[in-house]
Amino acid sequence: MTERSPRAFFAPLAQGAPPPPRDLPTRLERVIHFVPPHLERPRDKALETADRIDVICANLEDAIAAEAKAAARAGALAMARHPVFKGAGAQLWVRINGPASPWHLDDVLALMAEAGEAVTTLMVPKVEGPWDMHYMDQLLATLEARHARRTPVMLHAILETAQGVANVEAIARSSPRLTGMSLGPADLAASRAMKTTRVGGGHPAYRVLSDPDGSGAPRISVQQDIWHYTLSRMVDACVAAGLKPFYGPFGDIADLEACEQQFRNAFVLGCAGAWSLHPSQIALAQRVFSPEPGEVAAARRIVEAMPDGAGVAMIDGKMQDDATWKQAKVLVDLARTVAAREPERAALYGFQS
Repeated sequence: MTERSPRAFFAPLAQGAPPPPRDLPTRLERVIHFVPPHLERPRDKALETADRIDVICANLEDAIAAEAKAAARAGALAMARHPVFKGAGAQLWVRINGPASPWHLDDVLALMAEAGEAVTTLMVPKVEGPWDMHYMDQLLATLEARHARRTPVMLHAILETAQGVANVEAIARSSPRLTGMSLGPADLAASRAMKTTRVGGGHPAYRVLSDPDGSGAPRISVQQDIWHYTLSRMVDACVAAGLKPFYGPFGDIADLEACEQQFRNAFVLGCAGAWSLHPSQIALAQRVFSPEPGEVAAARRIVEAMPDGAGVAMIDGKMQDDATWKQAKVLVDLARTVAAREPERAALYGFQS
């Protein structure tokens, strides 16, 4: 048996630990902005603007050299003491070193003992199966009880190995702490022995050609999305389990146009947000993962024409029914969540009082 009984799924795993929530909080997480916490300048810059960022993630794993791991951990704890994380604005997440890392246990023990309630979520890298989540679930429950934590620490799985993709549905159902998953394209590419050194995005060699027409004219060639299958599978696994799916990083900081298109593809496909590796990607992600005002206006017309979603309505010559009502409600609900946090977008959506 690989899953707990439904009756015991939401029970605390340690005496004195808080029970995990049964529903995900409705919070905007359009962008997860990564910060190297041992570097004072990017850390301070992120903290100065934290009230305008959905999620700030203190990164302790990849891109942090071995000799800087302890300093990064100390920097994350310093961030947890910042007053900006005491309200309902920005969230503070931490990407810890994974369970197979020699720094993993030090990360978890220090955060649970010294970060207080500020850190809401731990991102777990290179999750390979439900066993990784079961381990984290039990470890955190024990430490929550030990340190009398009032609220449970949530988990976010990073899907970045071939085995993780193969087990994505089981991972999604593994723990009530799990709130979502992110696609980790760089490590996943290495795990699959893909022939690319890019971090996210497409690849010019991954294309399809039109059939030859005998004229000798150049054949039409279109670049394809090498991540579409994996992202679609992850989205389905997350939605089926009530989790939020996220696109991960886009490594070419200078190519904002390509970054925007990749993020937009993920948004249309069902993702709630994406990672930001540079401040220039923050506003871009927040804009892309907020619905367009025109789409919101069209969706509101459908919802207002069919308040309870029943029956049929004709709007601009198009038949709207229960299915289109549900589609429209997705956009309207997201727009209301965005509007509650950003007055300027509330005005664009027509939600101002």
